[in-house]
Amino acid sequence: MPAPINEPIGLRSALLALLVSLLWAGNVAALKLGLVVFPPFWNAFWRMLFGIAALLAWAWWRRIPLRPPPAERRRLVQLGLLFAVQIALLNAGADLTSPAYAVVLINAHPIFANIFGHFAAHEQRLGGVRLAGLTLAFAGMCVLVLGKPAVALAPNPLLGNAMLAVSAALLGLRGVYTRQLVQGIDPVRALTWQCLVSTAVFLIAAALFEPMLLGPPTPIAVGGLAYQGIIVAGFCFVVWTELLRRHSAGTLSMFAFTIPFFGVLVSAAIFGEAVTPRIILSGAMVTLGIGIVTRRS
Repeated sequence: MPAPINEPIGLRSALLALLVSLLWAGNVAALKLGLVVFPPFWNAFWRMLFGIAALLAWAWWRRIPLRPPPAERRRLVQLGLLFAVQIALLNAGADLTSPAYAVVLINAHPIFANIFGHFAAHEQRLGGVRLAGLTLAFAGMCVLVLGKPAVALAPNPLLGNAMLAVSAALLGLRGVYTRQLVQGIDPVRALTWQCLVSTAVFLIAAALFEPMLLGPPTPIAVGGLAYQGIIVAGFCFVVWTELLRRHSAGTLSMFAFTIPFFGVLVSAAIFGEAVTPRIILSGAMVTLGIGIVTRRS
């Protein structure tokens, strides 16, 4: 596998990374809206279908071949299975805890991207200052994991928070693995097969364990699914993976430090969720820790 390119992050890449981060800030709110009607596995399945449609359109427009050669197939299946587990935990966890808690926890993934990147070839190593920043960010995540948000939005917050913490760890691992993968595989092909493999997993799990609907479909719930699929699983994934081809996974993921704050504001606006001191403290610790790592990187 070729050594990853490590370009410095210029203005164009920085603006694209910030745009993707801002769009990702609405993902948990859209997920929560969709979960009112579509159970977690069905939600993931329909979201992936929207995402696949967006990716196929992009591949057709760019004339990108999607059929993988035999040498790529095992790694693409591994990526799809890792993605399926990570999204399953995200959906199940978000269903059990509040949107504000969920958005802070899932977007602590840069902590894990830097930890896993330390052990990956050609990625940045953790020095004293970066390790201190990661420790602060991890402590901020722990503050939130043990919290108990409003019962109306969080039927089982401790379990939901734990699921989201594991999902964040897998998201960090997936970022590092994807960066290694796309050095020799077209990013759009990798993303398309990631979605195809996970879609098959979600369909089987949904058919075995969940009802298809929890109530009549509403425009808001369908809109939440479309946002998750077209904007997040389509546009955001394509742009982010293109950026991962050129920039370090740990450093690039630091742009996600804006997501918790915007996500908390979105949750407050849509669900009326109170912005508690625990959320503010946790978000500040995570952001400050990630900011220290970014500056050092």
